[in-house]
Amino acid sequence: MAINTVADMNEFKALVADIEAQDGYRKPIAFGIARVDRGQKNAEKILQANFGLINWGENFGSAAVFIKSLQEAKCAVDFSGSEFVATINETFVSNAMAAFAPLVAEATGDAHKNIQVIKTLNAMGDIGKDFRIVFLFEDAPAESVEAVYLKLYALSLSKAPLRGINLNGAFGILSNVAWVGNTPYELDYLRDNEIEMKLKGTYPTVDSVDKFPRYLQHVIPADNTRILEASKVRMGAQLAAGTTVMPGASYINFNAGTLGPVMVEGRISSSAIVGAGSDVGGGASILGVLSGTDGNPISIGENTLLGANSTCGIPLGDACIIDGGLAIFAGTKVKIAPAELEKIKAANPDANLESKTTFRADELQGLNGLHFRQDSTTGEMIVRRSTREVKLNEDLH
Repeated sequence: MAINTVADMNEFKALVADIEAQDGYRKPIAFGIARVDRGQKNAEKILQANFGLINWGENFGSAAVFIKSLQEAKCAVDFSGSEFVATINETFVSNAMAAFAPLVAEATGDAHKNIQVIKTLNAMGDIGKDFRIVFLFEDAPAESVEAVYLKLYALSLSKAPLRGINLNGAFGILSNVAWVGNTPYELDYLRDNEIEMKLKGTYPTVDSVDKFPRYLQHVIPADNTRILEASKVRMGAQLAAGTTVMPGASYINFNAGTLGPVMVEGRISSSAIVGAGSDVGGGASILGVLSGTDGNPISIGENTLLGANSTCGIPLGDACIIDGGLAIFAGTKVKIAPAELEKIKAANPDANLESKTTFRADELQGLNGLHFRQDSTTGEMIVRRSTREVKLNEDLH
């Protein structure tokens, strides 16, 4: 049974209220419809999910319509778990079109994008089995490829904050695939057909083998954001407008990124966040929670410079500098002269620093105005109050 065409907005609002009043109904925290890529060898295996639009903490009326459209298409929606995923069909699309009828004419540009999704599917006609809808009812570890991708989209589109989504288990859910452009291939499929494909000249040019696609395969960045080499940014990274990612040693992992215009010529590992106006120098590395920080996520403040080939293993505040080639870890011992310590205390009035000359680097984490250097005579690591202003070229960002 299809939903009868809704005549006006009052009818639409009444329909949504009626749907949300059903026993056991839960508003999803996120939802969306994706075209999925299935395995070439195992068609039940989902390799990738392409969302034209995701909803995160918004558009609950559209969610209600989608749920009712599934129910009327004889698909029972299970609200008891943390997520629900189902394959949609033409009946679902027709039901949704009927419910959205009062708004269909207005669904253009930035208006009513969920209806634009349905209009597109309706115009396609036979949508087969390659379109799936996913609802997240709570932010628990994902149980499906579609749910993982929905969360990666939420991060990369800045709908959810970095470190703000439960990504536990994502690696185990995603398959390791060969990426040919935006098409994933099962590795077993390539192995099984290697001889024939190579002899016929149909063996694909593989760009990478990974569980995650590249950011640019799914996300259109802001106009003033530059990514000079697509392989340098993984899907699930978050790039604020004005960020420039140079080729070479640069890299931004998933659940990591920038909060404003940033020059990236080094590595921003998973869970690392860099503030506006900062510069991650060529070959510099910000450690991630899985690469040496003992689970301590690293944030870099604003207008901070990580010199070329430096390593940062502690959180830093604003206007800090690590000189090129230095490696600063939590347990690194650094010297601070008494006069410099007083200047650092003045720049960080809330800090509780002991009056001593030798510190572990993690005792200084999060402080502003630090300059990490190495005494060229003694080899000692020293910290001074930074006197240099880190300022990006506005014409480039």
